[in-house]
Amino acid sequence: MKKPSGLAALFCALLIVTAPAAPRDNLYTHPGRLVTVAGHHINLYCVGSGSPTVVFDSGWEDWAPAWAIVQPAIAARTCSYDRAGSGFSDPGPMPRTSVQIATELHSALHTAGIPAPYILVGHSFGSYNTRVFADLYMPEVAGLVLVDGEDGDVESPSQRAKDVAAFGPTVAELAQCRDAVASGAALPTIPGPESSTGPTRVPCNDQFFRGLPEREFSPALNAVVLHITATKPALYDAVISEMQQMPWDEHYLQTHIRSFGNRPVRVLTAQNHFADSAKTPPALHQQHLLFEQAEARQQARWLTLSSDSRQIFAPRSGHYIELDQPQLVIDAIREEITIVRAHPR
Repeated sequence: MKKPSGLAALFCALLIVTAPAAPRDNLYTHPGRLVTVAGHHINLYCVGSGSPTVVFDSGWEDWAPAWAIVQPAIAARTCSYDRAGSGFSDPGPMPRTSVQIATELHSALHTAGIPAPYILVGHSFGSYNTRVFADLYMPEVAGLVLVDGEDGDVESPSQRAKDVAAFGPTVAELAQCRDAVASGAALPTIPGPESSTGPTRVPCNDQFFRGLPEREFSPALNAVVLHITATKPALYDAVISEMQQMPWDEHYLQTHIRSFGNRPVRVLTAQNHFADSAKTPPALHQQHLLFEQAEARQQARWLTLSSDSRQIFAPRSGHYIELDQPQLVIDAIREEITIVRAHPR
């Protein structure tokens, strides 16, 4: 799920100034290794060598290319992947709960012969999946990096209720997009960012990643991603189910709070979701500040998961820290690799 809520954060992030274009993103323009899991294929991109293995899970409406800057910069064995239904992966069993997703990822890693221990890196909704993975397979987990993780499990009941209330309209829009893709019709439009003249409308596939074409992707990768979003109904089926199951996922995480012991946990928190400027009305800017402060407090609650935990703030980042300030993510992963190698289990 995007921040600050629903589709709005996708467009807020468009205003952020980012790092240079990702190197070597041609890796993600074609399938990596297609691994059979319970009768369907999961697409893995595993590169490098050495232990521990760093495993990436992307945000809602994203897949492996979200890590196109970070993954090549890690000098270890790393694996990003496309969740079932997204990217080059086949559709998977419904419903798409984080338990289902984590179980499939675990099976894919083992089937592919990718050994534990794993440092799990989850962005946004991917943080639900990585935390569930850790709950189910903690002996195989060496550390956790949460990149502006989705925090519905630790937010206030009133805010959670607002989020859930927004799910219905978003699912309805996604269903219209899905039906158009399935029938080969022109993609309808969905609500876009506010402009000086009022609400805007954008094509359905503009909601993936930070909007397409994604400026950090090469033309070749953008072409592939745009093709997938315009031709793959299973992608929309998957993201609809993932959103519908988020309340279930949050309840699972609330009732399965498991200590990481002294395994390193790093919590990266974005602080510039709205890209305010001197032109932002003061009252609106104050609302945005309150949102950022609430996010920081909520994500800080995850620090209790481990005796070796730390919150890292990203002052120039919107929701996509891995694209806005990728070095922060790279440094956090490298730090955990150093810790794990110095104190193997």
